[in-house]
Amino acid sequence: GFPDSVSPDYLPYQLWDSVQAFASSLSGSLATHAVLLGIGVGNAKASVSAATATWLVKDSTGMLGRIIFAWWTGSKMDCNAKQWRLFADILNDVAMLLEIMAPIFPICFTMTICISNLAKVPTSGAPLYPRYLPWWCCVRAHLGPTGDPSLGPETLVSLAGLLVSLLMLPLVSDCPSLSLGCFFFLTALHIYANYRAVRALVIETLNERRLWLVLKHFLQRGEVLGPASANQMEPLWTVSPCLGLLTPASHRFLAISVSIPGGPPTPCDFQLQKLVEGHQEPYLLRWDQSQNQVQVVLSQMAGPETILRAATHGLVLGALQGDGPLPGELEGLRNRVRAGPEKESCVIVRETHQVLDKLFPKFLKGLQDAGWTTEKHQLEVDEWRATWLLCPEKKLL
Repeated sequence: GFPDSVSPDYLPYQLWDSVQAFASSLSGSLATHAVLLGIGVGNAKASVSAATATWLVKDSTGMLGRIIFAWWTGSKMDCNAKQWRLFADILNDVAMLLEIMAPIFPICFTMTICISNLAKVPTSGAPLYPRYLPWWCCVRAHLGPTGDPSLGPETLVSLAGLLVSLLMLPLVSDCPSLSLGCFFFLTALHIYANYRAVRALVIETLNERRLWLVLKHFLQRGEVLGPASANQMEPLWTVSPCLGLLTPASHRFLAISVSIPGGPPTPCDFQLQKLVEGHQEPYLLRWDQSQNQVQVVLSQMAGPETILRAATHGLVLGALQGDGPLPGELEGLRNRVRAGPEKESCVIVRETHQVLDKLFPKFLKGLQDAGWTTEKHQLEVDEWRATWLLCPEKKLL
């Protein structure tokens, strides 16, 4: 039981999560009150049919938005759960603001509440998102809905929010300025508490942001950051410049064709051969120096460790175009990258394979010793895999 069944970060997370849930509950009550007024509750001239139609249009818009959002996001929420949490809650606050302002412009009322329902999609349309963050706090696995460590406190906070709302609404309903002032105060509290709750989480699996922070520290100082330090340094509001280096494999990458003078386009076997040469790893890398992007193609034999190495490899290539100290062998490659032509990308990739043969085992062991979980990851990788013939190793005579 508690506290042995949860990790040390659970208590600060749950405290701030309870504060944000309470503030959001009160804000939601103010927004619901405004929507009901706009529909015509309490107005003898209002039409029940018109109110019903408006409500159905609002709900239909939200359902359509949830379908599109689920298709668009896929597994991206797993990769950047903290950032999605903040993004969704801020959008939810914007949606409630639209609902409060909707009765002021009755001509645009239906359109306004439809837009607000769309803004709530990241929260209401992805029910796993607000609930699966606390699972990282679990030390012991629990089956069933009661295994969620936030379920009890969340229910209690929601109940408290409803009771306080019953007392608050009669006091502010007759004064729009007071109601709006309460909403802005609760919204500020909601965003701040959300930030503190997300910042308190210590996720022990690597996504691209955390991997880049840990790898950069390792390359510069030879030490591996622990989960607590890396999670504190992880950017929540801004996008790291190294994000986007690891591009999921696509069929279009292996189907590259070039126009050969005097003949039809043929598959670029020569380019594929250059990507395979010099290593036996079950992944391929193509480095575009001009855009500082790395395209990764995974073999069917690629497991979590291979994916972690491929991501590390891509970020190392990105570090060659950045600043900051690097190990000696990588510093030499950086000088060649800055001085040499872009056509040497394949050569640089081949040589970084050799560097990683020595560097990555130390890095992987450092990750495991520091407390990171390397058997799984939160890197954004699709399910597509490729098959190719490995280049035979060249034997030196």
